[in-house]
Amino acid sequence: MTGKRRHRNCHRRRKRVNSRCAQARLRFPKSCMNHLLREGHYSHRLSSSTPDFLAAILEYLISSILELADNEARNDCRKRITPQDVDMAVCNHPELSRLFRNASISQQEELMIPGFQSLPGVLEASSQNQNFSQLR
Repeated sequence: MTGKRRHRNCHRRRKRVNSRCAQARLRFPKSCMNHLLREGHYSHRLSSSTPDFLAAILEYLISSILELADNEARNDCRKRITPQDVDMAVCNHPELSRLFRNASISQQEELMIPGFQSLPGVLEASSQNQNFSQLR
């Protein structure tokens, strides 16, 4: 035969391109973690594995918090997780409550901590803002 021979390699399937998150088997974006670390000026030099490590830690913390909040919601026979469920899950867990002792959960009307007495001026101001927004 005088024709050209076909190479066996021409019919190979192309390799699927994986993102850095898929390679590390993480759900949090590695590039976003890298950007936040560089933007925060936490160090002059960063290792290439630093964003992986931070993403893995955040993924572990979020999954454990959501699991505990899901248990709180199921105890109340509800299917949706509310900010109160997240707050109760964090408060009831000793290590998480120590870690998040200075954090505040957004979209929460009142703190659910036993023995906590809220300031009367804060609640009155928030109720006045709600009444003002209803008048518009």
